[in-house]
Amino acid sequence: MDALRVLPFLGLALWMVPLLWPLGPGPEGLPPGTGADTAPGMTTADALRYIFGVWLLLILSAAVLWRRTGDLPGPGEPVDPAAPAEGGG
Repeated sequence: MDALRVLPFLGLALWMVPLLWPLGPGPEGLPPGTGADTAPGMTTADALRYIFGVWLLLILSAAVLWRRTGDLPGPGEPVDPAAPAEGGG
């Protein structure tokens, strides 16, 4: 249950990762040595693939965690559905 509560914060942190990447190649016609052609970087297409991949991973993770926690008994519920409730009677 706690993992489901942490999942949005994990997703937010993962979505901020592309902000740390160096910029991709700049537009054509820039003078050499301006920095755009010297450092390899990530393109916008790569960043979008990453963001949508993280989004898909978050959806699948939430579905799996929701499915697993749906089978767990809540507070005050008996572990076995056939078992009598606490206090009996």
